[in-house]
Amino acid sequence: MSFIKTRKKIVSSAIVSSISVIATQAMAQEQEHVQLPTIHLEAQADKSLKVDQSANNKFTVPLLDVAKSVHVISPQLISDTKVNTLSDALRTVPGITLGAGEGGNPNGDRPFIRGYSSESSIYVDGIRNSTSQNREMFAVEQVEVTKGSASALGGAGSVGGSINLISKLPKQENFIEGSVQGGTDNYARITLDGNKDFGNGTAARVAIMGHQNDKAGQNDGAEYKRFGIAPSISFGLGSPTRATLSYYYLKSDDTPDSGVPYWNHQTNTATGKPLDAKQGIYYGLKDRDFQKQENHIGTIKLEHDITDDLTISNTAVYNKSKNDYLWTQPDDSKGNIANDKVWRRINSRITDTDAFSNQLALTGKFKTGSIKHSFNTGIEYSNQQSDKGNYSTQYPGYTGSTSGGFNSDCKINDAWCTDAYNPNPYDPWLGSTTKNKKVTTTKADTTSLYLLDNIEINPQWLVDVGVRWDKFNTELKTHATGEKIENNTDFFSYQTGLTFKPVENGSIYASFATSANPVGADAGDGSETGLNANLSDLDPEKARTYEIGTKWDLLDKRLNLTAAIFRTEKQNTRIQLDPTTYTNGGESKVDGVELGINGNITDKWAVSAGYTYLDSESIKNGKSCRGDKCTDQSVFNGNQMQNVPKNSATLWTTYQVLPQLSIGGGAVYSDKVYGDLANTKWVPSYVRYDAMARYNINKDVNLQLNVNNLSDKRYFTKAYASHYATEAEGRSAVLSLNFKY
Repeated sequence: MSFIKTRKKIVSSAIVSSISVIATQAMAQEQEHVQLPTIHLEAQADKSLKVDQSANNKFTVPLLDVAKSVHVISPQLISDTKVNTLSDALRTVPGITLGAGEGGNPNGDRPFIRGYSSESSIYVDGIRNSTSQNREMFAVEQVEVTKGSASALGGAGSVGGSINLISKLPKQENFIEGSVQGGTDNYARITLDGNKDFGNGTAARVAIMGHQNDKAGQNDGAEYKRFGIAPSISFGLGSPTRATLSYYYLKSDDTPDSGVPYWNHQTNTATGKPLDAKQGIYYGLKDRDFQKQENHIGTIKLEHDITDDLTISNTAVYNKSKNDYLWTQPDDSKGNIANDKVWRRINSRITDTDAFSNQLALTGKFKTGSIKHSFNTGIEYSNQQSDKGNYSTQYPGYTGSTSGGFNSDCKINDAWCTDAYNPNPYDPWLGSTTKNKKVTTTKADTTSLYLLDNIEINPQWLVDVGVRWDKFNTELKTHATGEKIENNTDFFSYQTGLTFKPVENGSIYASFATSANPVGADAGDGSETGLNANLSDLDPEKARTYEIGTKWDLLDKRLNLTAAIFRTEKQNTRIQLDPTTYTNGGESKVDGVELGINGNITDKWAVSAGYTYLDSESIKNGKSCRGDKCTDQSVFNGNQMQNVPKNSATLWTTYQVLPQLSIGGGAVYSDKVYGDLANTKWVPSYVRYDAMARYNINKDVNLQLNVNNLSDKRYFTKAYASHYATEAEGRSAVLSLNFKY
């Protein structure tokens, strides 16, 4: 907990420094009246929920002309909703569900886009960032979600889509902004974001955050504490040659909550929906459970404009992350709930990951006769190494040690079991743990070449083409035996699209794109299929997406409407045939419809809303084996896929009632979601409502109240395949004092 004390000292010092800077800048603004109109115009631009241009330079044309569904979580939506983690932000995007983790599937961000896992398809400023972690929003400008197969854009994975976090980086202006927040459930958060323009093209920016809260609606349960800082400096802004150096640091110290076990009272089996216990129930042990994460990202980006239409850039990134946890899984596998007991099984993981990536890109425009090209081509290289281990546990009265836990049948009255309806998180924990670090090491090397080109035949017709080649080599070493296993492969991915623009502000498109997902795509630090001896010869899984859609900018381009129909097919999913044999023989598909609206209906009324329908089917399955015992999964052919709601919708809207007062509200809906392939474990559908009110004290300072889960609805955000589902937070309220100078 020493870092929490350090966090408080740093935040306190930052506040004192910020106050002096605010006072100095406020005086300067009084003297330099000519700067006020510029500041006013930029503030107005920031208020839109609509984003026209991706910050990812692989999208070489405005989003209106991109032959693909791209959903942007705008800076204004982030500000309105006060989301502070990536998982919170993604709830505003229909068609995304969250998956749970444990030991084999690590506890961290695990989004499913259009039914397929995208955990290894998360990027920061276009560079892959696939380590298992819980990501923060304090240094994020906006989030861009690309939907549909997209390996031509980013490489391995991206079956259902990808997520790109855009960082806060230096600008040629002076400002300092921040927020001091307090709320229910011991909620306290401070964020500061300052930018200084030194002139001559040099600017620096730093974002800093300190945070703590208890899980809303849960007494004596989960707790979250974290600290982050993200300094950056740019040289040559506004000139042909530019350089940006940035660093990101986040440290977390949490007491996590896995959730609630499944239980069917009629059959006394661990099936159906989660146990009908009280809202906010917590099965963990306060003296035992923890999750500690640490993430470093260092980036050097160089850019040079060769001509007005041609830019070369190189981005080098070093990423170091740690995910270290031991926490309670409320295990239902032994049927203890029939006797009103829950076994406190241990899930644990120790992962240390180092990654280096380098991306060399050439972007620009040129003509071949009357045909215009907007292109991005480049070479990428990445190397990732993950050391993975766990904890073994000893406990008085039991012989030996275990990584899962003792007393699984709850026959002895000790801390390993607790009351299913009234658990005691303060049961005395007498055990001890031993770190088993670096049990295995997984290495992954990727070399890639790509070309993306948007071809304007004439103002009405655009053709989008893209091709990418990846060479992917991965190796798993087990340190106890020295055994090494390799899987080396290479693959092509491509995309093509045709866009018709009947008018300047509208487009109709059809597109086709592929993806490839090799064994070990996450280098052992995630939930993708990990490398082992039985998988070493398997090919990458292949998928493809067909999409037809339309996009329209209306009301003087203040409002954007989108619609799309699509199909994603995974043709050669890895499946098991017997205890030692796997093959690329599985199939699945998702057919869907998506609608969206973003922007301003009037000057005072803004809206961001979407609806997604997903008809999923696990077409061809193999067997599931534990040891020498296998069960046939082909009986589930045709079942709905896991983590895929048929219907989901989001809404956020704000209205400026008075010049000083704005109010807002939103809703999130999700249909029933199955946790297992057999479709016997699920979480029910739900609707969650949120509200916001913001009062401008003056042009620089406002007060904002956010109330989340207004009706205090008990619902579940994650459905795990085996034992439990994660319960969402109850009603909470946060009051923020926000300022910008």
